[in-house]
Amino acid sequence: MASCETCQYAYIDEFTGEAVCDLDLDEDEVIRMSHRPTKECPYYKDGDEYKAVRKQL
Repeated sequence: MASCETCQYAYIDEFTGEAVCDLDLDEDEVIRMSHRPTKECPYYKDGDEYKAVRKQL
């Protein structure tokens, strides 16, 4: 399962210290996501810029 902390669309809220999704979803998409049988986010995109570089080493 992908973690919100590593998602490209997340940022760390300075007040709570938690990862917050910054993806601009409309109301229908939010409802669809909340009724999914799995907790896996369909919009997750790996934000690790150095993943390809580490693979080359």
